[in-house]
Amino acid sequence: MRIYWLTLNYSLLGPRLEKELMGKFMKEVLHRGSTSEERASLENRFAREVNMMSRVHHDNLVKFIGACKDPLMVIVTELLPGMSLRKYLTSIRPKLLDLDVAINFALDIARAMDWLHANGIIHRDLKPDNLLLTADQKSVKLADFGLAREETVTEMMTAETGTYRWMAPELYSTVTLRQGEKKHYNNKVDVYSFGIVLWELLTNRMPFEGMSNLQAAYAAAFKIAAREARHSR
Repeated sequence: MRIYWLTLNYSLLGPRLEKELMGKFMKEVLHRGSTSEERASLENRFAREVNMMSRVHHDNLVKFIGACKDPLMVIVTELLPGMSLRKYLTSIRPKLLDLDVAINFALDIARAMDWLHANGIIHRDLKPDNLLLTADQKSVKLADFGLAREETVTEMMTAETGTYRWMAPELYSTVTLRQGEKKHYNNKVDVYSFGIVLWELLTNRMPFEGMSNLQAAYAAAFKIAAREARHSR
């Protein structure tokens, strides 16, 4: 798969042309960081995200257009003006989605995740903020591959990766994890996140209401640990 590296000089485009282009595409700008270690980490993340987005194509994945590295790291994708699923759900509260709509959205998400997993990719940050509605608000597409990783049998991957409220309990220990600690896990972490999103689609409620993201994640981890301890007796 060829990666299209775009050379974009916004100062030469002029405000009218730049506005017209940005009205058709969406851009994600990643800054390079302030230290050499941070720059190296961000550049690796950028290259990984571009590589994965450029080789997976599906109707329920945001379409990758191109990327450029200088003067800023920029990823250009199709524009989805229908807002995020998070904003949409919030806008209709306290009403619920029609069941048919909720099921159709869930199927869109499931198809996107199935395609990623079939291509050996774990998204690791599935949540309503990363699900974007199409203009007619009848379909959703998965976006943001910044935390996605290729799944391998032997690789140890970083623990506590993603957004706490939607993270699978196997990413946690019942003791505080050291920063950057590595753990074995697989694409089932995305399945857990999908379950949380599905619950939101059906109830239009925030999961673990009344808890912070971190409290919600560790509450789930401790609950499972306690259940496993009871079963082992």
